[in-house]
Amino acid sequence: MHKKYMQEAILEARKAFSKNEVPIGAVVVLNNKIIGRGHNRREELGDPTAHAEMLAIRDAAQRLGKWRLTGASLYVTLEPCPMCAGAIVNARVQKLIYGAFDLKAGAVSSLMNLVQDRRLNHYVEVMDGICHEECAQLLQEFFQQLRRR
Repeated sequence: MHKKYMQEAILEARKAFSKNEVPIGAVVVLNNKIIGRGHNRREELGDPTAHAEMLAIRDAAQRLGKWRLTGASLYVTLEPCPMCAGAIVNARVQKLIYGAFDLKAGAVSSLMNLVQDRRLNHYVEVMDGICHEECAQLLQEFFQQLRRR
């Protein structure tokens, strides 16, 4: 089941790729149904907060009509940054499932673990490495094309 939803996040990442955005995608799942989707749109919107996770969380909250995403799972193609990790905690997401590690900005396992810091008011279950190769390959392809330009 995790691969199924990660494939949906990868589809979102491909949308970002097609817009010359860093290809990261995310979906929020509640009761085996996707309730939020997002892909990077920073360039398109001129908004430094327009990360895939942020947009998927906003979409889910709007659809539910509430900010607490209690019981929800977030699938994202790349390990979240500190901003997104903070939003995951604040939204009360239950589970975070991600594909590729982000050694430069990852705030779940690479640089720090913000979502499981017991000093915060919410603790998130984490599963990493789902569809890792496909998620990483998409990012590598994007940055190779960018360097060629």
